[in-house]
Amino acid sequence: MFSYEKLLLQNKAWAAEKEAEDPTYFNKLEHIQTPEFLWIGCSDSRVPANEITGTNPGEIFVHRNVANLVVNTDVNLGSVIDYAVNHLKIRHIIVCGHYGCGGIKAAMNNHDYRTVLNKWLRNIKDVYRLHRDQLDAVTNPDERADLLVELNVREQVLNLAKTSTIQKAWKHENRPYLHGWVYRLKNGVIKPIFEMSPGTHIDPIYEYDDL
Repeated sequence: MFSYEKLLLQNKAWAAEKEAEDPTYFNKLEHIQTPEFLWIGCSDSRVPANEITGTNPGEIFVHRNVANLVVNTDVNLGSVIDYAVNHLKIRHIIVCGHYGCGGIKAAMNNHDYRTVLNKWLRNIKDVYRLHRDQLDAVTNPDERADLLVELNVREQVLNLAKTSTIQKAWKHENRPYLHGWVYRLKNGVIKPIFEMSPGTHIDPIYEYDDL
């Protein structure tokens, strides 16, 4: 049996178990999606949003990419944010990084990862440059990487606040709240590190005055 065939068998077993527990389970999922949360997380396979938060399908709208970045030119993420904020009317956006992130570690060295990945990792390198003094003061490389994970999450939350989509929802609907979290693989616990309430002021150059 090929490994992917095992996934299909496990899917059938999972679906049968869910239907046995609640015959209306899939009918409800098919017709209702009212999540309160948008999760922007890392693509790392060890950090599944639903599982580590103990939530069910339909409760969290999820976007994942390498190192949980919020990049203003990322049309994929932009469409997710637009749909989540303007159509699903979510109340909370969570940017969740994790300690031991491979993308963070890769951005901390000078290795050439070829064109596409180099471009993506440069967003993390920019975070390092912004906080170079604080990071370079940490002599232990693992602790420095952990600090960059946290600083990166903070910067991505700020990047959310810079968007017109978020600022418009803040102005007219007093939502969503923005949260920066970090997940620790060693014990499975999430650490909240940063939060922005609707209407929080940022550098004026990023604030729109005609929304």
